[in-house]
Amino acid sequence: MSLTTTLTSDVADELAQKIVSQSAEKILHSLAERFAGSIAFSTSFGWEDQVLTHLIFSNNLPIRVFTLDTGRLFRETYSVWNATLERYKKPIETFFPQAQATERLLTDKGPFSFYESVENRKECCFVRKVEPLDRALERMRCWVTGIRAEQSDNRSSMPLVELDGARNLVKVHPLHDWTLSDVQSFIREYNVPYNPLHDQGFVSIGCAPCTRAVREGESFRAGRWWWEDTSKKECGLHLIEAHSQ
Repeated sequence: MSLTTTLTSDVADELAQKIVSQSAEKILHSLAERFAGSIAFSTSFGWEDQVLTHLIFSNNLPIRVFTLDTGRLFRETYSVWNATLERYKKPIETFFPQAQATERLLTDKGPFSFYESVENRKECCFVRKVEPLDRALERMRCWVTGIRAEQSDNRSSMPLVELDGARNLVKVHPLHDWTLSDVQSFIREYNVPYNPLHDQGFVSIGCAPCTRAVREGESFRAGRWWWEDTSKKECGLHLIEAHSQ
């Protein structure tokens, strides 16, 4: 499929019908074949992403694996990142925020502007995550993620395959129907490196200033941007039009 071809919802629908009954491993094989040379997986080294990294690397699938280093990650995240490199001996591409934009944000608003308003928080997420993601996905036709439907209300409505018309690619969630228990069982069975913060109640791990452990009875996303209304708990990476702001 030519990179100049405009993808349509028909492409996403056809792909979804083909892979809907496949295992996560089979889905990755199918995607690697269908989008050879133009497929990438984004990891933030959480449980789900480690499952997909294991499947990609252990099967030697030709899928680019990349991560976004926001400059504000937990030390434990860097540790599991390094453990992953040592385990699989495969490269993980890294994308940083643009220096000028980051410097301007900190000069104008200081290091903790994101606590002051949703708008400021989204601005920080855009500079540190969304813009680097756009660069990472340039010339890609398929973006693989570790999203699961049960992670949040927003994500429960996400289909297995989405069309990202703004980036002209399809977005696929091979673990869409997995439960957290499924993920944890896989991690144990295959002895996959994982972030030790998960054992301390951190279920969704992002930047250190914006992530806390989840308390008993709280939702999966409660530990992210906990000072905001629950309906706003996305950084923009997984909102189809958000990156154009």
